[in-house]
Amino acid sequence: MVPSPTPLRRRKPVPAAPPAWSPLRARLLNYVLGFITVVLVVDALVGDRGLLDTMRARRQHAELSAALAQKRQQNARLRDDIRRYREDPSAIEALAREDLGLMRQGEILFIVRDVKPFVDKAQGK
Repeated sequence: MVPSPTPLRRRKPVPAAPPAWSPLRARLLNYVLGFITVVLVVDALVGDRGLLDTMRARRQHAELSAALAQKRQQNARLRDDIRRYREDPSAIEALAREDLGLMRQGEILFIVRDVKPFVDKAQGK
């Protein structure tokens, strides 16, 4: 005959250990962790390389990029003007007429002034 196995026994429940932390210590730990969290959040927002500093740097970058694009456009326009003045004599003549008020030999200058229209007081206009 084969011996019958021994019946399984349940373990006796082990009583729960008393809390290692007293309520005062747990509360103190919570306050310390909360304070550290607040300090880290404030540092992330306003500290060196914080959120506000990053936003300020991005805004400054956008402004400088716009100014650079404007300067590049102005440089392209000036290069085009230089090319025209080197290649096209009529462009030089137009520039001399507009900016310096020069005219060709034999041309007659007419100066036209705007005059206020006559107002007839009898008609009330």
